[in-house]
Amino acid sequence: MELTKEQMKKIYYQMYSSRVFEERVNEMFMKGLIHGTTHLAVGQEATAAGAVNAIRPDDYIMSSHRGHAHCIAKGADLKRMMCELLGKRDGFCKGLGGSMHIVDITVGNYGANGVLGPAIPMATGVALAIKKDKSDKVIVNFFGDGTTNEGLFHEALNMAALWNLPIIYMCENNKYGMSTPVEKSVSVPDIATRAQAYGMPGVIVDGMDVLAVMDVVEEAAERARKGEGPTLIEAKTYRYLGHSKSDKRAYRTREEEAEWKAKDPIKKFGEYMVEHGLKQQDIDDIRAQVEKECDEAVEYAQNAEIVSLEEARALTFA
Repeated sequence: MELTKEQMKKIYYQMYSSRVFEERVNEMFMKGLIHGTTHLAVGQEATAAGAVNAIRPDDYIMSSHRGHAHCIAKGADLKRMMCELLGKRDGFCKGLGGSMHIVDITVGNYGANGVLGPAIPMATGVALAIKKDKSDKVIVNFFGDGTTNEGLFHEALNMAALWNLPIIYMCENNKYGMSTPVEKSVSVPDIATRAQAYGMPGVIVDGMDVLAVMDVVEEAAERARKGEGPTLIEAKTYRYLGHSKSDKRAYRTREEEAEWKAKDPIKKFGEYMVEHGLKQQDIDDIRAQVEKECDEAVEYAQNAEIVSLEEARALTFA
């Protein structure tokens, strides 16, 4: 895929924004400023940025509990995201949804979900609505490897294939469902082969390579727009941190983590940018801008107004 300099800058900005935003979230959680839990996708930035940049701005996405990077790639405002995590009124859901339930309909982000897998049939329903409206839009549905063992995954894929729905199922296989290695929970070596049971293409891609992800998603979107139905994509990626904040990662070695960090998607794409006409100063400028914006988001959210208990009750039980 040939990219312009502006496209490269945009993609790098999205990936680095996701990385720094989540690093700030991690710091704030450790300080006790964010309550509940949060699931970080540090290391998985290429799947989000690659998929979103391969579809049109008016297309849709639906996410999972590990969804910050998807939100950012789809254009979410960092200040409003941070407000949502801190339970502030200016959050996307007035601070009532938190980390796992950010929704921004204005940019086609139909939201994340804290339960394992329900976004799959929900996204399939959006795809059905697209088809009934005779639109040429598509929806990308992100989920993890563990979700592919849920019954609703198989039910939804079967229906989508039967009805030729315009949906791209994007499995972010980061090797572990919580602490369970994927090879101990999935009966086939590659999750993408499960697509064969439903008569749809199953594609494996390097989830640490944003350009490779863009290529396969672009092809899947083109198929969907032509009325040729869904595609299951398995992006093999890695989360550098634990499943959630209580996870000490005792089930894997630091050597394994180092091996995957050597394939870092942001570093790899930065090298590509320099090889294709951009200067290191361009990258440094983006990084400085992102660091500044993320720091401003933290400050803004910490000083923002919290939702009153009365309003929270009214919004929750209305």
